[in-house]
Amino acid sequence: MFDKTTQPTLVWPKKYNEIPKEVFEREELWPKELETIFYGEEWHPIVHRAEIPNPGDYKAAELGEMPIFAVHGEDGEIRVFQNTCTHRGTSLITESSGNKKELECPYHRWLFNLEGELVGCPNSRDYSPGFDRKDFGLAKLRLEEFCGLFFVTMSDKTPPLKEYLGENFYEPLSRILGGDGRLKLIGYQKVMYDCNWKAYCDNDGYHAPLLHKAFALLNWQGGKGVQNVSENGHLSFESELKIPDDITALEDGSILDFKGTETSTGSIVQMQFPVTVYSKHMDMLNIRYAFPKGPKGLEVHYAYFSHEDDDEEMLAHRIRQSSNLLGPCGLISMEDASVFSRIDIGNKTPGNAIFQKGVEDEHKLSFTVKQNDESGNLPRWEHYRKRMGFERSES
Repeated sequence: MFDKTTQPTLVWPKKYNEIPKEVFEREELWPKELETIFYGEEWHPIVHRAEIPNPGDYKAAELGEMPIFAVHGEDGEIRVFQNTCTHRGTSLITESSGNKKELECPYHRWLFNLEGELVGCPNSRDYSPGFDRKDFGLAKLRLEEFCGLFFVTMSDKTPPLKEYLGENFYEPLSRILGGDGRLKLIGYQKVMYDCNWKAYCDNDGYHAPLLHKAFALLNWQGGKGVQNVSENGHLSFESELKIPDDITALEDGSILDFKGTETSTGSIVQMQFPVTVYSKHMDMLNIRYAFPKGPKGLEVHYAYFSHEDDDEEMLAHRIRQSSNLLGPCGLISMEDASVFSRIDIGNKTPGNAIFQKGVEDEHKLSFTVKQNDESGNLPRWEHYRKRMGFERSES
């Protein structure tokens, strides 16, 4: 845990649209980020029920540097535990996902059921006086569910999930999760980014038509969307994707078809502080789970979903659309990895990153901005600054 006696200091610029570049580079900030953000008063999405639909199904993950796993119990309940034996600390789960009838530690063969209870331990008659298996169940994390998506927090002080996410975030998220959460997992794409985790979640709408060549190639025109940002750094925006009728740049333009039942062909993109992205572009339903690998790397899992009511044609369409457009090699996202790496290089220089587009006043924040403004990132930075306890400069 973070040692408060060695708290790192950093003077934050007075202007709200300036961010110190050293915040991306100073590795001594990472222990405090773990303590105050990843292990603090924040909710973190870990698994959707569609990823572990059957009793015994499990999924391993990380919360900061803490190994955890979600498991579907025989009683139908989903729980999230720390991935450690309560005897001597050996990890119980080594695969990313699978199915088990029970959880056994290989070191001394302590055995746990899917509900986390210790049900067997060899030679227990020789254990210390008063030993009781009931006292050695797996450490369970605080958990809440929304539309089949399970969130965890390490703090008892974290507000209830609905209050934490806020009204502007909650309703659009339900549509990304199929409206009722009745999803099926299509699969994953996984990628490592060579950057600090904050560079990844500092991505904005401003860059999309300028960096991603496919936007011009496909002649996509963004609509007049609006970003809504909460004080605790969650960002949500919706827009229309104006797709031309004649796609000449693609051999098969059907990957851009919209076949959904909604009246809108639009896009919903949400960034939940600290590091999760949700999106619905046309017929693609996507959660991007992100796992910092210390201060200088980030692993992102693109999880794609269909709806339980989809027929075979719709399922095939979602697979083709998702695998061609999103992910690390997707037509509308492939350039991100290169820029993240270049941001990491450039931020080794002194000074501040200065946000311009959409900034109306350098000394105050805006919580409702246009779709392609970069000023929507600034409330998230302010939340980060407060969590980390950094003071603003007075000059």
